[in-house]
Amino acid sequence: QVQVVESGGGWVQPGGSLELSCTVTNNNISYYVMGWYRQSPGKQRESVAWMRSGGRPTYTDSVRGRFTISRDNAKNTVYLQMNSLQPEDTAVYYCNTNTQMYIWGQGTQVTVSS
Repeated sequence: QVQVVESGGGWVQPGGSLELSCTVTNNNISYYVMGWYRQSPGKQRESVAWMRSGGRPTYTDSVRGRFTISRDNAKNTVYLQMNSLQPEDTAVYYCNTNTQMYIWGQGTQVTVSS
C-alpha cells in the first residue's frame, strides 16, 4: 500500500523559513511529476509547486521566488524549502503527484504568525 508522509511543519514568525519533506513508500516517484499542495481553513486545496524528475520546477505566483521544490528519487522524497514566509502561507501542506494519484497523507501544518 502506498503511503505518503509529510513532515517539517511548525510555527514560524513572518520572514522565517521552514523545510518540508514528503516521503512516499511502496511506490517509485521517479516516474511522476510530484507536487506540493496546501489548504487553508475555509479554502480549497491549491497546488503550490511541482516538478518532474530532472525537470524545471514550476510555482504558483504567490510563492515564486520564495519557495523551492526539490526531489531525491533515490530516497523517494520531495522537499519544499520555504523562505520569507508570510501569514498567508499558513496552511496544511500536502504532497502528491500532479494528477493526485495517491491517497492524501495527513499533511503537515505550517503556521506563520507573530
